[in-house]
Amino acid sequence: MKNPKRSLKIAIILAIACIYSAILSVAGKPNVLFIAIDDLNDWVGCLDGHPNTKTPNIDRLAKQGVLFENAHCQAPICGPSRASIFTGLYPSSTGIYLQIKDKDLKSSHPLAEKCTLIPDYFENHGYKTMAVGKLYHGGDAASTFDEYGGRFEWFGPKPEKRFKFDPDWYDHKIGSTQTDWGAYPDNDEEMTDYKVAKWAVEKLGQSHEKPFFLAVGFLRPHVPWYAPPKWFDHHPLDTIELPPYKKNDYDDIPIGGQQVADVSMMPTTEELIKNGEWKKAVQAYLTCITWVDYQVGKVLDALDTSPHADNTLIVLWSDHGYHLGEKNRFAKQAIWERDTRVPLIFAGLGIEPNRRSSRPVGLIDMYPTLVELCGLPENEMNEGTSLVTLLEDVESPKETPAITAYGPFNYSIRSDRYRYIRYEDGSEELYDMKKDPKEWTNLSHKESLQSIIAAHKKHIPTKPARLAPGSSYDINEYFISRQKDWLELE
Repeated sequence: MKNPKRSLKIAIILAIACIYSAILSVAGKPNVLFIAIDDLNDWVGCLDGHPNTKTPNIDRLAKQGVLFENAHCQAPICGPSRASIFTGLYPSSTGIYLQIKDKDLKSSHPLAEKCTLIPDYFENHGYKTMAVGKLYHGGDAASTFDEYGGRFEWFGPKPEKRFKFDPDWYDHKIGSTQTDWGAYPDNDEEMTDYKVAKWAVEKLGQSHEKPFFLAVGFLRPHVPWYAPPKWFDHHPLDTIELPPYKKNDYDDIPIGGQQVADVSMMPTTEELIKNGEWKKAVQAYLTCITWVDYQVGKVLDALDTSPHADNTLIVLWSDHGYHLGEKNRFAKQAIWERDTRVPLIFAGLGIEPNRRSSRPVGLIDMYPTLVELCGLPENEMNEGTSLVTLLEDVESPKETPAITAYGPFNYSIRSDRYRYIRYEDGSEELYDMKKDPKEWTNLSHKESLQSIIAAHKKHIPTKPARLAPGSSYDINEYFISRQKDWLELE
């Protein structure tokens, strides 16, 4: 008969050994500071996106690591872009092309159900995960972080009455938007991003028994473009330069492309020219960028003075771009360069500073990159490409372009030099981004460039996943009319 005391002793020894082994397996692992910014296009100083922009903190982070100058989202709206980042899967694989509730991410498609979301993956390998603000579309409504600091007032605070714009004020506007701009509220402390930064700073000042993954989600410059009055002083109205605008820009854009990019609830450039508000709207967007950059700076400063300064990887990103008057629109929700190009910076432990890469990369590449940098086992389900080779040699070749989906059958393919767009109706656009960075001349009809088009077209999924059940998107007539059919795809 077995000795029960001896069996218990052996069990205790084995348990202690397992715990010790687990401790050793995470010892020395780097922390991760994961900074998300909502609706920030390439108007940051390090990307030369706008001559008036003031982003000293994002710029200094870029100098501390590697800036990806040709980085793009996988969907040009918040929900599916963030879903792709956190699942590590393309929208064409999960069917999450449009807005969907965070709690439905895993149940939306069999592939999504099998995937491991970023926080869970790091937790499974010994990390403590913490988050605050907007990471998923609903913050952390998916409840995947060990500790979540909250959403606070979300896109508030807001005045009782809008200042400059409300689609309800116009008979021809259909739909809703939070788009508005002006100086509000009076104090920094009332702003959600102030509270997000404060929470993150407190966490960085604490000791943690495990390596941590700290995700910090800032809201501005998402609409409404409100910031306290003193922040507008950084961008005097008489100094504001307007972005490039061409009245007949749509002459060579196919009807299918115009329908996909329609945002009838939003202000147009022509409308804001007429009422004298274009420069003020640009001023407000720039102000919100400067505001959020300052909050980023507080978090970076806190890391620099913390016990974690020498053992933390930093990645900063935005979920998609935004038009501020180009192509007669103030919106995301399209697959041109301004809508898909985003800041993406890796810095911190072991990353050589002050370098840039022009290779096309996607936000989907962050997941496998962080896994490799942290020495974790490869997640074989990840569809992105680890960027570690590019972090080591920024000129390394990259075979895959950046792919953005807007619905199951509308794609942009961004390579080193070209942007190719194909819409559901078969119409196309091709831009030489080296010669025509404003995308004013559609070259898709040129016989001499058909081989270029063919090379890009091969990256478009041939059997995209059906639209995820529970998806919701009433942005325009095209998307409203197509969703039923997309739900029934084989």
